[in-house]
Amino acid sequence: MKAWHRGLLGTLAGLAVLGAGAYAFRVELTLALVRWRSAQDIAANRPVPWQQGPEAAAQSPAERPPNIVFILFDDLGMNDLSTFGGGVADGRIKTPNIDRLAAEGAIFTQAYAGNATCSPSRAQLMTGRYATRTGFEFTPTPAGFPRIVPMVWNTIHPDRPPILTDPAAAEAAPPFEEQGLPSEEVTIAEVLKARGYHTVHIGKWHLGNAPKFHPNAQGFDESLNMDGLLHLPEDDPQTVNAAIDFDPIDRFLWASANFATSYNGGEKFAPGGYLADYWTDESLKVIEANRNRPFFLYLAHWGVHSPLQATRADYDAVGDLGSERLRVYAAMLRALDRSVGRIMAKLEAEGLAENTLVVLSSDNGAPGYVGLQGLNAPFRGGKGSFFEGGIRVPLFARWPAQVAAGSKIPLPVGQVDLMPTFAAAAGAPLPAGVAIDGRNLLAALTGKGPPLSPDAPLFWNSGYYKAVRSGDWKLQINGRQGKVWLHNLAADPTEQRNLAASQPAQRARLEALIAAHEKGRKPPLYASTFETPVSIDRTLDQPYRKGDEFIYWPN
Repeated sequence: MKAWHRGLLGTLAGLAVLGAGAYAFRVELTLALVRWRSAQDIAANRPVPWQQGPEAAAQSPAERPPNIVFILFDDLGMNDLSTFGGGVADGRIKTPNIDRLAAEGAIFTQAYAGNATCSPSRAQLMTGRYATRTGFEFTPTPAGFPRIVPMVWNTIHPDRPPILTDPAAAEAAPPFEEQGLPSEEVTIAEVLKARGYHTVHIGKWHLGNAPKFHPNAQGFDESLNMDGLLHLPEDDPQTVNAAIDFDPIDRFLWASANFATSYNGGEKFAPGGYLADYWTDESLKVIEANRNRPFFLYLAHWGVHSPLQATRADYDAVGDLGSERLRVYAAMLRALDRSVGRIMAKLEAEGLAENTLVVLSSDNGAPGYVGLQGLNAPFRGGKGSFFEGGIRVPLFARWPAQVAAGSKIPLPVGQVDLMPTFAAAAGAPLPAGVAIDGRNLLAALTGKGPPLSPDAPLFWNSGYYKAVRSGDWKLQINGRQGKVWLHNLAADPTEQRNLAASQPAQRARLEALIAAHEKGRKPPLYASTFETPVSIDRTLDQPYRKGDEFIYWPN
């Protein structure tokens, strides 16, 4: 019997004896129905027919434009990596392969995600443009999400501020598949393809599933796309699962999850193993197939995003950490670190490492809703907030032919800068007639050319919640709550002292920057449908106390 079928029967049997109230009954029944409706017939795993490049190279790897490999993690916290002297479980879990990549290249020590949630960040790094230009401001959510997640939250967390919903906006929103990055936007894949690169996407996309939004329609010659939410089947004997019962998002994900992928928009089929390992296996095949021509590989991992699932082998390897949830999370991180090591080893084996630009980052900070402390340490906040813990991310670049090993770059940079940087590295012109917000970071990476200004502003926005950093100063404004936070990050990098009242001149300067940034902005492609309270200093497993700092996050 399939896991979803067993789960549905078990839920319905449990409902027969529930006496906790009609609303709790409704929540459990709704989740059971989501699971039932989400079940799909997924074809068996099959080989991916990757296109094969030329058998012989017209030029040596050193003479060609550099290959570009961009590895993006999902919901990775700054303190998940031992690169910075920390690491999961008080530093007991190391990330040696990621540490090596960073040590052999450059570390941007003040790097930022494009947004505090996944999809807007991905849109920025693909286009080099802010949401104020593209309108891609909110993360697409599946059918039922804006209704079910608030219902579960308000049932299991009655002591916390409620999730606020806008049923009319939810009703008017386009279908999930149609919530995508507009096709008229020019992606880095399109820019590199025009330069002669073979472009490949593997993993998460989350920029629209309809054909006009698919990676193949946005410049990628090939795409092995994530079409489910599971890292492995829930009942696979090699899987260790860690459900997060206090998180309504996690409960929705488990209820709606499948284990599926597809190649170039074709039939869905089962991946050939744990996602991090399977996508790495396929990435190695792509590198080998394209070793004689320039290629761009965008490997967008699903880890360490919930649902938390690890292989039994990784779970056993990390050992007892005192918490089942932490142990599974650490095991997931181990798989990601292994992926990076295997990618670097393959580039070296194919003689491509010297002239390949490998960049690694995360789409946002770790979320408090997984209930694990210290993932974003030492910063406050996490996913769903513009405090440093929500947007400060690792950004490493390894390119032995051009970037000196051990480089540390303190320049504040954002993922909006990646598109023009990749284009410059490839010698590709930026799209004509398109305003690009990001800056080319090659001068900072290579030490060649005039230095970039550290005062150039970086912007973030999600509806009424906005932020800007310019120089050492950072301002956040939450319009719903009427809250303003101003911090000097040089003196107060963990944002403990709000200077909004005592530094009116700096506040006014940054407010003016936001106003100028939003002048003539493109409105969101679709409206926010719900607003979530996000605790700044507590994870969701910790009790809420009146007076705790929190923000409302619109999506």
